[in-house]
Amino acid sequence: MNVYDTERMVDVMAPQGYEETDTPENADLVVLNTCHIREKAAEKVYSDIGRIRKIKDKKNGAGEEMVLAVGGCVAQAEGAEIMKRAPIVDMVFGPQTYHNLPKMVTNSLALKSRGEKSRILDTDLAVDEKFEQLSKNKVKGKATAFLTIQEGCDKFCTFCVVPYTRGSEFSRSIDDVMSDARKLAEAGVVEVTLLGQNVNAFHGVSATGEEWGLPQLIREIAKINGFERIRYTTSHPHDMTEDLIKVHGDTPECMPYLHLPVQAGSDKVLKAMNRTHDSASYKNIISDLRKIRPDIALSGDFIVGFPGETDEDFEQTMELVRDVKYAQAFSFKYSPRPGTPAAIMDNQVDEFVSSERLTRLQALLKQQQIDFNNSVVGKTLPVLIEGLGKTQGTVFGRSPYMQAVQIFVREINATDLQGKIVDVIIKEAGPFNIQGVLA
Repeated sequence: MNVYDTERMVDVMAPQGYEETDTPENADLVVLNTCHIREKAAEKVYSDIGRIRKIKDKKNGAGEEMVLAVGGCVAQAEGAEIMKRAPIVDMVFGPQTYHNLPKMVTNSLALKSRGEKSRILDTDLAVDEKFEQLSKNKVKGKATAFLTIQEGCDKFCTFCVVPYTRGSEFSRSIDDVMSDARKLAEAGVVEVTLLGQNVNAFHGVSATGEEWGLPQLIREIAKINGFERIRYTTSHPHDMTEDLIKVHGDTPECMPYLHLPVQAGSDKVLKAMNRTHDSASYKNIISDLRKIRPDIALSGDFIVGFPGETDEDFEQTMELVRDVKYAQAFSFKYSPRPGTPAAIMDNQVDEFVSSERLTRLQALLKQQQIDFNNSVVGKTLPVLIEGLGKTQGTVFGRSPYMQAVQIFVREINATDLQGKIVDVIIKEAGPFNIQGVLA
């Protein structure tokens, strides 16, 4: 989602004459686009502000102006605190207001030109207005693209800040989503990833008056000429409907990959997290998916050391991981987020215990990822080429299963392959990528 948001910020500033630069030393405008999910991410904001401050002071000393802005979810949650703690910051804005970035920058420069201090704060949650403005922007052509169809969350997991920083669940209109999807296809996009904090909670009314969810939307987007691959993330088990499961079997454009966070294998912990599923219902979803699409690659999220988690609870998480077998996963120690119910629970788990559990879980997940990657060695996979590889004579792409693929192309002009789907014979596999040659 933050990658999508950042790209849209670039889009809205382009008509103002701004373009991306590789270093902050060359920038007239620096935006720190932030995430509030993890504690260290919030801490890093202030570290980055300190680093940028030195550059900004140097530019000011040379008579050059720099606008420094903090955007995203940390800005939404701690806007006033950022203004108080970091007076060098000119603007603070939330994730639902970055469409106003050109106006904010203009106002900031106007204030500075009059010798006044720029202290602009905009943390409105008018998400519908944002998308109405963004849909007017031109689309850049490339092989892959993100398309946000839903934002916000009504689930209120006790560990999570998303409902407070992104707002309640909001689904974009079907007409707007389809219009943006067509623009992407016309610009040459081959693979589109539909985004949302709870993407499978998407719903809307079609032009014919039918009630649509994510399954109908995927099937309709698949009809657009040009799209060969469709992905969606992030899903919640609560909204993993029977029809959405069927999409993985009846829509070839829907890739055999699903990120479906479970967070824990203990029903006691899941209840304390306010998750609306238990381990059995989660495993039933996985079973139904594999009946429809036996080769589907699964990804998940895990939190260890949640308040009240016992050794037995953690072993239930390990058991679930062994049962499901993940192609890849993200795992973290529980991190208290201010303002969330879990942060004030009185049965916090010792840091040493959490670290030991995380080490064990990550070792198991890493081995499962290695096993999954090894399972495709010797097979021929269709790979979408996204760019040049890190070493000469190679290109980089993604398999249908979301694996990073390094392809050795030798005498072929690598740039001619970008944006194309090519058959690749997989020769080797590592923990984080696979390697192959053109078939």
